[in-house]
Amino acid sequence: MARTNATSRFALPPFFLVSNALVWISSIIVMGITSYFISESSSVGNHIIYEEVISVLTVAFFLASFVLGTYPGYTLIFNIIFSYLWLVVVVFTAEDWSSDYAGALAHTVEAFSFIAFFFLLFNVVYDWHFSYRGHVRTTSVV
Repeated sequence: MARTNATSRFALPPFFLVSNALVWISSIIVMGITSYFISESSSVGNHIIYEEVISVLTVAFFLASFVLGTYPGYTLIFNIIFSYLWLVVVVFTAEDWSSDYAGALAHTVEAFSFIAFFFLLFNVVYDWHFSYRGHVRTTSVV
């Protein structure tokens, strides 16, 4: 009995959806805390505005990834773009809030921005692996 590529190709979508959910939840947390920082401060730097914009875009666009996440290959470019955007957020938060005097909320933003980046990187690797593995042909056909 020959094993089809469809069963091996869609073996891990629950992990992909959980990863997307973790990215979405992390971006909601970052969005909420940076919104609080913006509302409490009279002068806001460019880094915190960038962090806010990327988290808002992630919250909005990742709702579509819950639907497209079951079809590996369609969201690869989407995950690559957002992983680079979140990498910049991680660098900005590490640059701005890594000191001991930053406070617990700033460290929370730093931690959840790293979680969002890490799981986006996982999504890229997962999607890259499973979207191209389905196109591999064997030389022997039974």
